Amino acid sequence: MDFYYLPGSAPCRAVQMTAAAVGVELNLKLTDLMKGEHMKPEFLKINPQHCIPTLVDNGFALWESRAICTYLAEKYGKDDKLYPKDPQKRAVVNQRLYFDMGTLYQRFADYYYPQIFAKQPANPENEQKMKDAVGFLNTFLDGHKYVAGDSLTIADLSILATISTYDVAGFDLAKYQHVAAWYENIRKEAPGAAINQAGIEEFKKYFEK
Repeated sequence: MDFYYLPGSAPCRAVQMTAAAVGVELNLKLTDLMKGEHMKPEFLKINPQHCIPTLVDNGFALWESRAICTYLAEKYGKDDKLYPKDPQKRAVVNQRLYFDMGTLYQRFADYYYPQIFAKQPANPENEQKMKDAVGFLNTFLDGHKYVAGDSLTIADLSILATISTYDVAGFDLAKYQHVAAWYENIRKEAPGAAINQAGIEEFKKYFEK
């Protein structure tokens, strides 16, 4: 199972943790976007959208990290705990995944990436939107140990990848009581947590520059 990735990428780390959770081994294919490796003809044949992460499982190619996570959980999970079959429980997991993709991770990217990659000044409006996103997550976690339901799911793994990226960027999670408590617990409990930690150390280099 080939996995095209960058270790610092939060979406890539989410997939790696999911793979660890279901017990599948990934054949890691480092893909350096800065060197344009994602634009090579051989990669474009696999993924015309030329993005990472990209998974190739016995000839079946899939990209978008949360789609990959659900695929791995459905095909290789020993049970349905990571991605429940119950329609309502699954709906909550899906909602959290979409929230992560469209709000939590996106607002991080909107605020930090222009500063990192385009050397632009910080945008206060985008900073507030990012804080609002973490506030939403804090509300979701009020009275709950996990982000979606009563046990660890792929939503926890995806959001762990995102929140640990917030953490390494210097975002003050302590102001969000429920997020901070969840993060303290899940970073120890999550399968593949060491892979995630190694990845955020790579991502941290962008902020040190």
